[in-house]
Amino acid sequence: MASFRDRFFTRRVAEAITSPSAILLAGAGTAAGIVAGVTIPVAAAVGAAAYAVRVALAIPRAPKSAVDLSQLSDPWRTFVADAIDACNRYQRALGSASSGPLRERLAEIGDRLNSGVDESWRIAQRGMALESALDHLDDPSVIRARLEMAKRGGAADLQLAKSLQAQLESTERITGVAAEARHRLQLLDARLDEAVARAVELALSADDARAVGGLGTDVDAVVADMEALRQALEETHRPGSAVSLEQ
Repeated sequence: MASFRDRFFTRRVAEAITSPSAILLAGAGTAAGIVAGVTIPVAAAVGAAAYAVRVALAIPRAPKSAVDLSQLSDPWRTFVADAIDACNRYQRALGSASSGPLRERLAEIGDRLNSGVDESWRIAQRGMALESALDHLDDPSVIRARLEMAKRGGAADLQLAKSLQAQLESTERITGVAAEARHRLQLLDARLDEAVARAVELALSADDARAVGGLGTDVDAVVADMEALRQALEETHRPGSAVSLEQ
């Protein structure tokens, strides 16, 4: 989610750059090189390398994710891109927070936000699959017209009417589920944006980890709702399923 630049320009890395332990490590590396009999430039390079390794270890790792926006079409791509943007803004806010319990708690919440992005991606994939299935079905208006004709055919067309009725109900259900998924994911994205806005404020002004308790609860609720939506969409892919997305 967050770029290397966002992960590098954080307080944690800044503290590693100026920390006495990193400076001492660089000096120790240089001294070890001199003792080993190498030239001063080479010894200095050894010390610099030791210092660089110490700083590199302080850079937060980029969270692993299978998200690939190129596989999505709009509006699903936009929904997931919005979630990624919210997560990146959160990581930048996290970088401005003071080290200590507050920052650690904000980092934990950030991990949940990453989970929310992954859930958004899975929801988008399943929503697109539903809409793709509709492309292989007759238009509801065409099915209705055929259904009316079958009903006028009397007993001879009774079985055809039943089949067309079932086809119409299936098409309408898939259409409704896909539309509801789009609406719900858009709403969940808005809630993520709201949480990030609060996080930015807290990272700049709060000095107590307890101050982010409500934020953590809200983020957990959003991610839990995303997980529930994704599970409901997975149910719609099972044969004979009639799952509703209503909660």
